[in-house]
Amino acid sequence: MASPLRLQKYLSRCGIASRRKAEEYIAQGRVKVDGKVITSMGQQITPGKQKVYFDNKEVTAEEQFIYILLNKPKGYVTTLSDPQGRPIVTSLLSGIQERVYPVGRLDLDTEGALLLTNDGDLAQSILHPSHEVTKTYEAEVKGQPASAAIQRLQKGILLEKKMTAPARIQVKRRGKKTTVMVITIHEGRKRQVKKMFQAIGHPVISLKRLAYGKLTLDGLSIGKYKILQKKDLQKIFSNKFLYKHENS
Repeated sequence: MASPLRLQKYLSRCGIASRRKAEEYIAQGRVKVDGKVITSMGQQITPGKQKVYFDNKEVTAEEQFIYILLNKPKGYVTTLSDPQGRPIVTSLLSGIQERVYPVGRLDLDTEGALLLTNDGDLAQSILHPSHEVTKTYEAEVKGQPASAAIQRLQKGILLEKKMTAPARIQVKRRGKKTTVMVITIHEGRKRQVKKMFQAIGHPVISLKRLAYGKLTLDGLSIGKYKILQKKDLQKIFSNKFLYKHENS
């Protein structure tokens, strides 16, 4: 018989969501064990012995994990449903039978690299701050940030009463009214890149995620996806963040 598991870890392994998100579902009363609603994070279950339900549907272990890299277009939400009726990213995954969910999020008006999977443990590894998985973005911002402002971001700035970790920044192109920059961070705060540029007085006009670690879009067209192999997943964790002061 299988060994006992915490309920949130079991939900994650079954492809319902990451462990963090599964904890939210438990707290919301959306999970039952043997017909009883469970809201405690300490609940353990024994797979095969107890029946687990999410939104009144029985949860079963996924037969096979799948990993997808999507080039998300603007105008799509990174949730599995939307009460406002906006298009969801999974609607772009034609031909995918497995139930997958996004790893992290991209705003409605942000495009680019988005991972989707049914492997909760991998999702947790990517999202957990201790693994320092880098995310690289291309940001077009208003104005022309001065070197001193860019250095503030490189060294870390106070954002919502907490310092950001150092960022790696490269100026790609300066125009008359805007500047295009490439920024690499390893934190995952909500709308962090937008808030960082806002904090130095140069709001983001458009934003695109280019890569997780060294896993890039690599010619993947907007709205298209590809199935990832083991060698692709290794690229996600192969770019441990090292702060290097870039000349701007």
